[in-house]
Amino acid sequence: MVKISDAEWKIMNLLWEEEPKTIMQITKELKDITGWSKHTIITYLKRMEAKGIIYHEEGDKAKLYYTCLDRGVAVLQEKESFLSKVFKGNAGLMISTMVEQNELSNQDIDQLIELLKSKK
Repeated sequence: MVKISDAEWKIMNLLWEEEPKTIMQITKELKDITGWSKHTIITYLKRMEAKGIIYHEEGDKAKLYYTCLDRGVAVLQEKESFLSKVFKGNAGLMISTMVEQNELSNQDIDQLIELLKSKK
């Protein structure tokens, strides 16, 4: 399992939405949200390549970055890590905590009810 940092998730989400992207495209899309410079982006991209979650190909004018990791696989790994770390692997405890803390909207609750009904 590969650990993806919060910063790396931002880049991965951009690439999952549309790939490939150049360093300049990534920088432009994240600049207002994060304030990261081109050099910061390059540092993250190098780390992510070392982890094996992205790769690049040489384009005509710039490197083109692609993901190596499927979004669904990454989400599943993150969910399992989060559940294990915070709720000792107990999804029911997570949901009950969210309900008790009023963190679910009526729409969230309706969706959860429908999902549970379909799985029963």
